Amino acid sequence: MVEYNCSLLSSGEGNAQNEQRRQDQTALYTQLVISIALGLSAFITFCILRPKWTGLYAARKRQKNAASKLPPLPDTFFGWIPVLYRITEEQVLASAGLDAYVFLSFFKMATKFLAVTFFVALVIILPVNVHYMKYSFPPAHSPSVLDYSPNPEKSFSGAPNKSDPEDNITIAKGSSATYPTSVLWMYVVFTYLFTSLAMYLLVTTTQKIIRIRQEYLGSQTTVTDRTIRLSGIPPELRDEEKIQDTIESLEIGKVESVLLCRNWKELDEMMAQRLVFLRKLEEAWTVHLGHSRAISTQASRDRAQSRAAIREDAPLLHNGDEHEESHTVSYGEERPKTRIWYGFMGLQSRRVDAIDYFEERLRKLDEQIKITRKKDFRPMPLAFVTMDSVAACQMAVQATMDPTPMQLLANPAPAPSDVIWPNTYLTRSSRITRAWSVTLIILILTVFWTALLVPIAGLVSLKSICSVWPQLAFALDSNPISQSLVASGLPTALISLLTVLVPFLYYWLSTQQGMLSRGEVEMSLISKNFFFTFFNLFVLFTIFGTASITFSKVNDTLAGASKDASEIARKLATSLQDLDYFYINLIILQALGLFPFRLLEFGSVALYPIGLIGAKTPRDYAELVQPPEFSYGFYLPQTLLIFVICTVYSVLQSSWLILFFGLVYFLIGGFIYKYQLLYAMDHREHSTGQAWLIICNCVVVGLIFFEIAMAGLLALRTAFYRSILIIPLVAGTIWFSVFFRRTFDPLMKFIALRSLNSPPPFGDVSPGESRYERDTDRGRAVDEDDDTGLRYINPSLVIPLEEVWLAKSSANGSSYAARSREEEV
Repeated sequence: MVEYNCSLLSSGEGNAQNEQRRQDQTALYTQLVISIALGLSAFITFCILRPKWTGLYAARKRQKNAASKLPPLPDTFFGWIPVLYRITEEQVLASAGLDAYVFLSFFKMATKFLAVTFFVALVIILPVNVHYMKYSFPPAHSPSVLDYSPNPEKSFSGAPNKSDPEDNITIAKGSSATYPTSVLWMYVVFTYLFTSLAMYLLVTTTQKIIRIRQEYLGSQTTVTDRTIRLSGIPPELRDEEKIQDTIESLEIGKVESVLLCRNWKELDEMMAQRLVFLRKLEEAWTVHLGHSRAISTQASRDRAQSRAAIREDAPLLHNGDEHEESHTVSYGEERPKTRIWYGFMGLQSRRVDAIDYFEERLRKLDEQIKITRKKDFRPMPLAFVTMDSVAACQMAVQATMDPTPMQLLANPAPAPSDVIWPNTYLTRSSRITRAWSVTLIILILTVFWTALLVPIAGLVSLKSICSVWPQLAFALDSNPISQSLVASGLPTALISLLTVLVPFLYYWLSTQQGMLSRGEVEMSLISKNFFFTFFNLFVLFTIFGTASITFSKVNDTLAGASKDASEIARKLATSLQDLDYFYINLIILQALGLFPFRLLEFGSVALYPIGLIGAKTPRDYAELVQPPEFSYGFYLPQTLLIFVICTVYSVLQSSWLILFFGLVYFLIGGFIYKYQLLYAMDHREHSTGQAWLIICNCVVVGLIFFEIAMAGLLALRTAFYRSILIIPLVAGTIWFSVFFRRTFDPLMKFIALRSLNSPPPFGDVSPGESRYERDTDRGRAVDEDDDTGLRYINPSLVIPLEEVWLAKSSANGSSYAARSREEEV
């Protein structure tokens, strides 16, 4: 049996510096080539398909009124780029709303920060490294200030050697070069400088967003802006008239309307069951009438948007002549059958005519729904109270209404269409139980992600691969390209894959917490995904990456861990320096390789054939061509992680490389997201810019981690005085966080009374899409109309019972189709 000695690898001690330099050079160039090839192919494909597939790449502009006000993009190959670049902030706000404006503002702020820090790193930090350490590109773990240890006669613990001069540090690993310790002050100074710059940009950007937000929301008087969400209603006040009298007795304004939430669970379940039967009936009719392909037209998309408004007195089976174009091509199949189960414990079954069966089930269910709608449901301790003015609403939500704790709590209400009505009749105990259960699941998942990251982190080091699979390690050692693909390309690809897949799981968890609006679910998703990306994919991966590099022999490491704790601490503290090129490759892949695929909407394009195979009914085809939705909870956390990585590495050895590619990431990302938010993708959940508070909190967390990392690295290099000087900066950042929340949070949550009836921001601009525009066809002012306006009511109580949606009616007709609808509500 052949024995493998991992110390014989080319990255062993004898030739570590040169071989590590070669490996990192190969990995960097390989990642650049692969990322540029992937990105260019996706970008060129997008430029070719964009004028042809307008239903996908210009879906929002074709279907949204506010987006129709944007300038049209030319059909030329690159002509759309300058037009998109010239779109101003005013147009972004008018077309896409506050959330999109806040999202793109973060990209602008990050671009400013990285441009300044990159300039400083290129002009000051890089020349210092070149002058004192003979720095070359790429550095590939060449000595840096923080890689310097005291003279071998000076212990790691910092015990001074009287014969060793205090103003010089000797390069480790046997080199005779010396480094003046005074240069270490550069790292202290720039830690203070970059932290102050980030705080300054946070404050100035927040002030601008607050000004825009106050003017934007203060200039409108919609139903949503005049409505409060009143929770904690005691049993003796659970009546609409009593709630109105209680609010008006406070003399803050008149109450226009009150909706007391009730236990509508029975009705909601009936409506959900009806939709299931309706789809099965449509499928049965489609099979009977025959179908071969979908005919995707603008008319079909318009029908998909307006089907909820079909009149209830219309015939059940729509005549194909009433539509502009048929969805299906008839082949005239026999009437389909379905199997029903009955008898004792449902053990008997028989096949019946599917159309007749589902029509009868729908008829009976419709009768039950009409009866149930007239029932008196049990009231719940939650109500939506619409005031006569925005000022009265703002005074209510900014004041304490009742002296009893947890009673009559007033908060701003979400838009009517944003409310998750099944969660309005959840009890407080049920909502708390759900929240804690989801938190427990996230903690369990954190442990699972930790176990999953160990083998991924092990791929970073050839020596750690050798400890598990020596044959593979020696094979990779003899092939530099393969080694760079496995040690650099594969881990970055796996990390990127996790950032795409895990948010879907966290989104489902967020929907199970019982939150009252989709906007709250979106904000919760942002927090959960940032915790995953920052803690698991950055903090823990950095620790395990160091463990893989340093502790390739796990058994020996565990046995000697307690004997040499200082050495372990030193290795962990220098882990950021060891993994700098891994994070450079990660940023390159995200910026140059994957961003163009987001522009291409690769997921929607790839899933379309799968959805087309399963589509049968006109409803299926219409839903298939709907524009994809843009979720901030899926995209924002990963962007925050890249910003935090760039901040943490802004003073370290390879700062100029990381900052450069980070700058490229935010320039490309801001441009691509601008296109998607304005022209291509729908973004339904609106929170009036609330995501900015989460962005600021995440940036502050990154700054604190950056400061602690610098203090620890300096301390473990015996620069104790310099390390101690960073501690006040950590305390100052924590104080800044508290000050920031107390000062700016109220203005990001409420509307100041002086801002009411203010002119629109940026002067006289056309009203754009807000959280209300997406629900109507005539803009935000439509909810002031008594006939067509939005109102707070469970749709299950008033929504018309949808009819069967078919391209062609049956020649035979049906009893359910012919029955009278005059008695329905």
